[in-house]
Amino acid sequence: MGIFDKDDKKGDAGAGAMAGVQQLSALKQKYQSVLNTLNQQGGHVSSVQVENGKLAIRGEAPSADVKNKIWDQVKLVDAGYSDLTLDISVKPGVGGPSGAATTAPKAGGTYTVQKGDTLSKISKQFYGDANKYMKIFDANKDKLKDPDKIQPGQVLTIP
Repeated sequence: MGIFDKDDKKGDAGAGAMAGVQQLSALKQKYQSVLNTLNQQGGHVSSVQVENGKLAIRGEAPSADVKNKIWDQVKLVDAGYSDLTLDISVKPGVGGPSGAATTAPKAGGTYTVQKGDTLSKISKQFYGDANKYMKIFDANKDKLKDPDKIQPGQVLTIP
């Protein structure tokens, strides 16, 4: 019986490790499109592992815009993302202040204009429709005189 006892102990340890591998595999498969988006947009994945029963993805995006695209993809996969921890920083000096983390865009807040932004681009980012740029312009008439003239650093209200 001693032989069987040793096999049982190895089997228990192996079963636990196998379950962890299976969970990692299943979660990676679920969120593969998020990993693909990060890579396709020029980002970098630092680590992918299971922590506390959740898939933990850490990495760096080349810009705040790319980080927002990654969050959009997460929401397409699972709007609640209850089984995901996503820690994506923005590369310092490119599209974000000193690499500070940014959140997924939400209408009803503010947005700081980045180099290369247009009201149409910002509208597309927040509303999914570039043609709604006048909604942003109208809400910021106290700061903007022309919808074609916005400056990096301006803080716009997003209605």
